[in-house]
Amino acid sequence: MSQPTTNNQQSTVITLGFSPCPNDCFIFDAMLHGKIDPEGLEFKVFMEDVETLNQKAFKGELDVTKLSYHAYAHLVKGYQLLNAGSALGNNCGPLLISKKENVTLSGVEGSHLKIAIPGKYTTANFLLLLAYPEARNKVEMVFSEIENAVISGKVDAGLIIHENRFTYEQKGLKKIIDLGEYWEDLAKAAIPLGGIVIKRNFPDEVKQKFDRVLRKSVEYAFANPKSSLNFVKANAQEMSEEVMYKHIDLYVNKYSVDLGAEGKRAVKLLFDKAQELGVINKIEHDIFL
Repeated sequence: MSQPTTNNQQSTVITLGFSPCPNDCFIFDAMLHGKIDPEGLEFKVFMEDVETLNQKAFKGELDVTKLSYHAYAHLVKGYQLLNAGSALGNNCGPLLISKKENVTLSGVEGSHLKIAIPGKYTTANFLLLLAYPEARNKVEMVFSEIENAVISGKVDAGLIIHENRFTYEQKGLKKIIDLGEYWEDLAKAAIPLGGIVIKRNFPDEVKQKFDRVLRKSVEYAFANPKSSLNFVKANAQEMSEEVMYKHIDLYVNKYSVDLGAEGKRAVKLLFDKAQELGVINKIEHDIFL
């Protein structure tokens, strides 16, 4: 694996991946736009949807990246989870939706229903597997295309994430199940959706510095919630300001500042469930920074 690049001015250049979604733009804005001290870190940014970032991480292409927790469970050998930047929460999980009014849960479990998912290694797909292990007829697509695929009849059901939680009803679509509620009932813990990871082989000093800078960036965003508005809007893809801030409120919270013991417990529970199902191998490395 590569090491971060140090230039002649003794600054460290980090390749950084995150999504264009409002919550990511909100937390990274201050550190990318000179609103806090980056402590000598410089950033080469790659903005992609979360499944593209997952795939880049499997190839080791990014020094630091947003990652679905499902994907991270397969990548702990190469990456370590930062304390800051995670998206965990309550009542914020993926929804399984359909155009039909009375799609039964037994029907979802049947293999004949074609379900659009936002990526094989998304946490959303892991929760679907956990709830309905027989639902195997899946097609992967970019999360923003799933609603239209359901509307057009290309698929029977869709697993939606992010801001689509706020728009599906306006388009006449129906909720089959809230998989976040399913997880919370099962685990009695917050839903671990995505986290920020850094290459495991980096010096501890660089890991701690990035974690510290990111935490300061999140804290700045909370203290100055309108400061990131231009950055968020520039990447929000025709989203209203109201929906942008609903999105941020849903996914940015105390766990984004610091996972803490409660957040770490939720992540460990998710990985334990995945191991019980045989979805991932036993984890041999320290998960947390």
